[in-house]
Amino acid sequence: MRQILLFALVALAIGALVPRFYAAAPTAAPQALATPAAPPDNSRSVTIARSRDGHFHTEAVVDGRRISFLIDTGASLIALRERDAARLGIHPAWRDYSARVSTANGTVRAARVELNRVEVGGMVVRDVKALVLPDEALGQNLLGMSFLSRLRWQQRDGKLVLEQ
Repeated sequence: MRQILLFALVALAIGALVPRFYAAAPTAAPQALATPAAPPDNSRSVTIARSRDGHFHTEAVVDGRRISFLIDTGASLIALRERDAARLGIHPAWRDYSARVSTANGTVRAARVELNRVEVGGMVVRDVKALVLPDEALGQNLLGMSFLSRLRWQQRDGKLVLEQ
């Protein structure tokens, strides 16, 4: 009799718990909807998480050298500090600083240059317009729209997604 009573209690417990587990189990259709579509086979994608300072930072390979950047959709062009431009072999003469640029630190003179190749996460853009600014005028290099406008990009859920 005890075995029958024990069996009945176990069956009752299982009968009460199984529907809860079944209801909590995801179905195939919602998972498929929640999964982002894969990019076409010939495209590349990189996701950059927002940093603690609220900005997006990345490293790029510019003309064969690794350079750190702040991604700035408000900057028309890539902006390089003089010391990083020098690492790339770019040494503008004083007369080359003919462009006037408004920065957070005021208006400064900048030298227009063109970068042969800029690569971020396997995405390559060639012949990219840039500016060289004095180190004291620019806190860090800016990856601006002269690069970004040649990719597809969007910001979502604290991440910046670049696609080519």
